Amino acid sequence: MIGYLEGRLMKKEQDRILLLVGHVGYEILVPVVVMESLAGKEIGDEIALHIYFHQTERQPKPVLIGFNLEAEKEFFQYFISVEAIGPLKAVKALNIPVGDIAHAIESGDVKTLKRLSGIGERTAHKIVASLKGKMNRFALIRHEKGDASIPVDEDFVQVVMDVLISQLGYKTTDARQMISEAMKRDSTIAAAEELFDEIYRGQRE
Repeated sequence: MIGYLEGRLMKKEQDRILLLVGHVGYEILVPVVVMESLAGKEIGDEIALHIYFHQTERQPKPVLIGFNLEAEKEFFQYFISVEAIGPLKAVKALNIPVGDIAHAIESGDVKTLKRLSGIGERTAHKIVASLKGKMNRFALIRHEKGDASIPVDEDFVQVVMDVLISQLGYKTTDARQMISEAMKRDSTIAAAEELFDEIYRGQRE
């Protein structure tokens, strides 16, 4: 089973890429949010993707779906566990950042979930019913589109604290502990994005 690929970009289409790894070209489906991150990549550039491999009796042709982060792939596996959402439908649905989707699920924000391509009212409610309570760590995922730089906030610890408490529902003491442990694991953290990433990694351990 293929779980990760590194290679050179050979072709880029609306919803998929062709990645040359060694002397083999792999066709990989990519959600909109992943394709947006590849906007600055040119043919011949090196890229790496975490791969969800899909093959069943009903879908005998192997399908590779690519993600920038292991966390996005893990979220995808939860997402397709919802009734009536298969991998191919899920790929098309992920047209807003995974962190935003996870936050919408935890807060029961059906309106935001209905912004996902192909997701209606009924399916949005199913998503909330199936996944609420499992998404907090995925809501920590933050994205950097293309080559855009993220401004450094001098008080980035407070920014992260505010998000953990006001948006993700963590208690102040828990949020403070998560931040403290993350900073101990990596004392070089100097921006909110880096701190979010380290907190997420800590939640997975």
